[in-house]
Amino acid sequence: MVVGAAVLWSTGGLFIKATTLSGLELSFGRSLLAAITVAIFTRREGFGLTRATALAAVIYALLLVLFVMATKQTTAANAIFLQYTAPVYVLVLEPLLYKEKFRRRDLVTVAICVAGMSLFFVGKLRPQDVTGNLLALCSGVCFAFYFLLLRHSSARDVNRASSVIYGNLLVVLVTAPAVWLAWQQVSVADAGRVAYLGVVQIGFAYLLFTLAMARGVRSLDAGIIGYIEPVLNPVWVFLFIGERPSQWALLGGGIIVVAVVCHMLIEAKAKQHRARSAAAGST
Repeated sequence: MVVGAAVLWSTGGLFIKATTLSGLELSFGRSLLAAITVAIFTRREGFGLTRATALAAVIYALLLVLFVMATKQTTAANAIFLQYTAPVYVLVLEPLLYKEKFRRRDLVTVAICVAGMSLFFVGKLRPQDVTGNLLALCSGVCFAFYFLLLRHSSARDVNRASSVIYGNLLVVLVTAPAVWLAWQQVSVADAGRVAYLGVVQIGFAYLLFTLAMARGVRSLDAGIIGYIEPVLNPVWVFLFIGERPSQWALLGGGIIVVAVVCHMLIEAKAKQHRARSAAAGST
């Protein structure tokens, strides 16, 4: 189920690139259908809000719009890899917000990922590439804050999807005035692509992922499998549209993925070691 969700998420870049709509126009339709789909799936859990989930909804809305606009401006590979720098910001911000210890291996991971990020700005870049890369970086920062807010204790008291539902609705409310007239003239092909993005790429993927987690999939396993998304995203775009990311971007993306996955595995082994030590001490 997690693999299925990651594969569906990975198709976002392809369908965003394939539409002739602007970033705001696409965000409006995608978020409207995504909010409806996720709300239908999770309606039994209610639609309550806490301060943490309300703030998470605002950040999630920013994340959605920034990623779509980044994908429209730069290559799909740049947009998705730079968004997936979120764990780097989490490593830096988590000790500040939750009073956790910042370890040496965290610093090493951050340094490696920053080096990987820098490669996205090497070589011949069009002005829109630079703009798109910066938007993608901002999307990654929002992604990190979104993760951190979901960790807040009050976020567990309401529907886990509340921030997703309200975040998408917020995108709809903000973008509607600017794109309403354009949507009245949208083509059938673009409407179909946007429907896929909202209902399948976000809605069905979210359902698969939450069902997998409810059945006991470990967060570590889900996190590692989730990196199928940034790997496959540029592959679909290359195969169907022919967009070829730069060698520097591919190298930088590879460095980021390997660094984060290795950090997750090392952290998991460290937790297991601490758990065994605690168990041995208690006996």
